[in-house]
Amino acid sequence: MQPSMSGRLKPIGKRMPAFKTWDIVKVPFPYTDRPVREWRPALVIGEGFLQQSHSLVWVLMITSARNQRWPGDVAISDIALAGLSAESVVRTAKIATIETIVAVKIGYLDIADRSAVREQMTKILEQSLFYREKPTTQGDSP
Repeated sequence: MQPSMSGRLKPIGKRMPAFKTWDIVKVPFPYTDRPVREWRPALVIGEGFLQQSHSLVWVLMITSARNQRWPGDVAISDIALAGLSAESVVRTAKIATIETIVAVKIGYLDIADRSAVREQMTKILEQSLFYREKPTTQGDSP
């Protein structure tokens, strides 16, 4: 804050939006198979330090329930609460880091769906972080 000519405090710069885990936002989500971004809904799963220090959040893609299902997809039970217009799923396999300045909150995930998302993300992270291939040469690390 900085004093103005009238003596009142005025904010310096643009205030960054604040998001919480389980917020549903609309963001320019990156594609892995083409160099474009499309505005689509996403679920905030990581904020805290990322948001405070870097103005970033981790989000999971939300897609239409009509699309082919992937392992780990979680159905959204209350689309109105989520701010969505069609039946949708959280695609836990697609995670992105997004700048908060480009995100707009549209809703939040119902408490009933949160444990399923948490369970799927735990499975994915455990499989990814603790997966080890057998070393192929003596120089490979275990």
